[in-house]
Amino acid sequence: MKNLFKNIAITFLVFASLLAIFGFWQNNQAKDNSIAINELVEKINNNEVKNIEIDGSSVNITLTDDSKKQMQKEPGQPFSELMTNYGVEGSALAQVPVEVKKDSSGSIWMITLLQIGLPLLFIVGFIWFMSKQVQGANSKAMTFGKSQVRDSSKLTGKKITLKDVAGMKESKEEVTEIVEFLQHPKKFIALGAKIPKGVLMIGPPGTGKTLLARAIAGEAGVPFFLISGSEFVEMFVGVGASRVRDLFQKAKKASPCIIFIDEIDAVGRQRGAGLGGSHDEREQTLNQILVEMDGFEATTNVIVIAATNRPDVLDPALLRPGRFDRRVTIDLPDINERYEILKIHAKGKPMEEDVDLRHVASRTPGFSGADLGNLLNEAAIWAARHNKKKISQRDILDSIEKVLLGPERKSRLFSDKEKEITAYHEAAHALVAHILPNTDPVQKVSIISRGSAGGYTLKMPEKDKHYRTRSEFIEDIAVSLAGHAIEKSQFGEVSTGPSGDLRSVSQMARAFVMQYGMSDNLAPRSYGHREEMVFLGKEIHEKRDYSEKTAQLIDEEVSKIVNDAYDMAQNILKEHKPVLEKIVKVLLEKETIERDEFAKLADGKEDKSE
Repeated sequence: MKNLFKNIAITFLVFASLLAIFGFWQNNQAKDNSIAINELVEKINNNEVKNIEIDGSSVNITLTDDSKKQMQKEPGQPFSELMTNYGVEGSALAQVPVEVKKDSSGSIWMITLLQIGLPLLFIVGFIWFMSKQVQGANSKAMTFGKSQVRDSSKLTGKKITLKDVAGMKESKEEVTEIVEFLQHPKKFIALGAKIPKGVLMIGPPGTGKTLLARAIAGEAGVPFFLISGSEFVEMFVGVGASRVRDLFQKAKKASPCIIFIDEIDAVGRQRGAGLGGSHDEREQTLNQILVEMDGFEATTNVIVIAATNRPDVLDPALLRPGRFDRRVTIDLPDINERYEILKIHAKGKPMEEDVDLRHVASRTPGFSGADLGNLLNEAAIWAARHNKKKISQRDILDSIEKVLLGPERKSRLFSDKEKEITAYHEAAHALVAHILPNTDPVQKVSIISRGSAGGYTLKMPEKDKHYRTRSEFIEDIAVSLAGHAIEKSQFGEVSTGPSGDLRSVSQMARAFVMQYGMSDNLAPRSYGHREEMVFLGKEIHEKRDYSEKTAQLIDEEVSKIVNDAYDMAQNILKEHKPVLEKIVKVLLEKETIERDEFAKLADGKEDKSE
């Protein structure tokens, strides 16, 4: 409506301006060329008129100086009679050539019609324009219940197939039969086989769930309808269900095809589990999805693929056989898969000869495919900012730290005292991690601020890990407490620097006891169950399934684990105090120590290298 009123106002102003300009021009022109009758009589008597042309009631006069004048007379009155009545001498009028044109009543009628027709035509056009605007608004209102699905087969760009998806070996094998069914459905139907109607892709964010779904459609060569779960739900009741019906109707017409619903947990959460009651819009949308998936016939080659990273909150009716009965789990890539993903993202990026993507893959455990793509993009941006023609290995390694910790904050100035505290803090973390056998190797130690951290110790595993043992837990807690321990022993008091370490220690120790059953003094069971409230965002509700006495034992066990690890860190720091001092000295001089140099310092071999 706002745009409609705006268009009306603009059209009115333009029309009014044109009329004003035309009227102003016509009046000026009439004033410039008009001549009075008595003035014309005087000029005729003085022989100043060259010729006269009579066109109906208009009298066009040409003077001896070739200037043009115009006069209007009464229709039907002869010009000679008019001049005689005004006292023009007959001899003077006889010397002026007078030409009478044919009757121009037709042109007069034409001018009259134009004067009437043009405004009328403008009004009709304006009404037509307004009706189109109203029809557009009505059409939008009528399509409000239509799904906003996007058919990727109509989009331009490179076609994605399974060859373009790095890693996911098992996941790609799982979906290969779906591709074959879409290509050759009769082979399966002839044997009475039923392909799964729904495939649920489960995995952390950025692992490539949407990419794999596109690759399935590209490999099979069928239409791919993409929609997000949040696009079904509106504030108006019944809109979500209407959009679901429209989506499946379009899919059946385009069969064989694939429907991909991203973030299905937006509408697929357990029914009756929140504050919205049992008849809210989200549940009606879910009910319609369930009904539509049951309504597929055996010959309807429509496969629904959904993606989520929260399978635990989905309604059980979605997961039963006949709906999303096949689950494809997509985990974070291992080192080989990261290497393959890096090679794909490196295409089109000029690299120096020293770039070793295998080494980069080993330095990025826990990175998803999206993280790796972002890593190389950050490296390219960094190289471009420094006017480089190619990306170097150093650019990529620096980008790893930027992605993990944030950009360097060299403008953040520390006093000498704060810089010394940071050096001891990070040196203690690194030294304890180097001494303990079950911790990850130290890759880098720095007292340059990144993000919210005043300094950092970068540890990376040499191999991908899928399990953590009890000793690894305890040693990781000891490493985290090393900064607190050295500050207390070296400076006599503790700063706010170890606050993040203490948070991490508390989480690890409590998980050690309550989730993994690694305590020696408590039964090997899990304690408590944490649930996310469906309609309260991130609010967490903890369901306690243990008594107050057990809660006290848990607190005591957590404290014992933390204290034992703290003592372990203190003993290591006391025993290797000279080595710690050397590391601190180098940190204060260079601010950053790389892996090889740190290993020599920690092993006491720095003098030999010099």
